[in-house]
Amino acid sequence: MKPVLLIAPLALLAACSPRTEVEPNVVAADAWCRPAAAGAPAVGCYVTLQSAVDDRLVAVQSPAAARSEIHTMSMDDGVMRMRALPDGLVLPAGERVALRPGAEHLMLIGPTGALAEGGEVALTLTFEKAPAQTLSAQIRSAPHGMGH
Repeated sequence: MKPVLLIAPLALLAACSPRTEVEPNVVAADAWCRPAAAGAPAVGCYVTLQSAVDDRLVAVQSPAAARSEIHTMSMDDGVMRMRALPDGLVLPAGERVALRPGAEHLMLIGPTGALAEGGEVALTLTFEKAPAQTLSAQIRSAPHGMGH
């Protein structure tokens, strides 16, 4: 038998075996929220996300607020408008998506108390594919020039 005929079944088996797929995973970095006085109606939070696969941030929860939403901001006829993203936020594979002041961000609505600078807030992020993860976001003021 020729050596090529001996290798052919092995090559066919390798071609038909399941491929190793990348596990859905999202890396979150630099999570922070603005400080807020007791009774504030809402507060913005920010984080940078990078997903291993095409994914979507679909929800956010925090024990520090009555409810939480994913928001975007845009200019409409010279007026800055903020709106919820009910379908979540797309996270393209391998791309860093920065939630930041004046753009996409997390909104804690009805904070349950004051959020004092130097403290922390728990944020649980839920993704379409990757496992949910809970982050500890620092409470700090926005860097100069990053108004909301």
